Amino acid sequence: MDFEQIKNTGIGAAYKSAEIINNYLGKLTSVNKKGPIDLVTEADIASEKNIIETIRSRFPDHEILAEESGLNESNDSTCQWIIDPLDGTTNFAHQIPVFAISIAFAVNSEIKVGIVLNPVSGELFTAVHGQGSTLNGGIIKVSEEKNISDSLLVTGFPYDVKQMLDPIMLRFKQCVAAARGIRRLGSAALDLCFVACGRFEGFWEENLKPWDTAAGWLIAEEAGALVTDFSGMPFTLDKKEILATNRHIHNEMKFTLEI
Repeated sequence: MDFEQIKNTGIGAAYKSAEIINNYLGKLTSVNKKGPIDLVTEADIASEKNIIETIRSRFPDHEILAEESGLNESNDSTCQWIIDPLDGTTNFAHQIPVFAISIAFAVNSEIKVGIVLNPVSGELFTAVHGQGSTLNGGIIKVSEEKNISDSLLVTGFPYDVKQMLDPIMLRFKQCVAAARGIRRLGSAALDLCFVACGRFEGFWEENLKPWDTAAGWLIAEEAGALVTDFSGMPFTLDKKEILATNRHIHNEMKFTLEI
């Protein structure tokens, strides 16, 4: 299978969606709710439509899992695209320029290609399994920091945070005490990419969906990150917990997240 063609198709779709999203930025006519704090906008819908149409035009038999439209089955379920057309919709709706398009491609449930593009900054993160990760074409690697006390961490809060506030805030408190600092950006895809390029030493979050993590997971791992659940077991897209670090602080992070 030509993963370079797959990657180029995904990149092309991402750049077209970036144009669509930027055209909506600050010009939304409506913002709808899928849940109390889970938003969807015209930009999400238009971006997803573009990505699916682009993929279908080149790979009509591939399966597609997308945030807004769900599972689009096909004749070839061994090949699946996993799409978040706008990761960080709340930021987008508030005109905070921290959001991304996330596109992953999997074969037999193994992620082979990952693409994450910030439409505002123009930062394009890509990875192909076994070939490393890049930021705008340049090779990226995780941080070499070895101590959690000198590390900058990043996290996010799930949409059902109010139903599980106590354990989430306990873990947050413990990480605040252990690390140099913590950021909460609002896009899991970018959080993982920022671990990949060494801006953060670690990322943790709960109750994410496959489209939130699929592309960023590969990009982080190909840059040298270790990605597991909170207990250190291998991460899979159906898991409710994700912990990604530069490897050096992984054991400290596991201990810090224990409750």
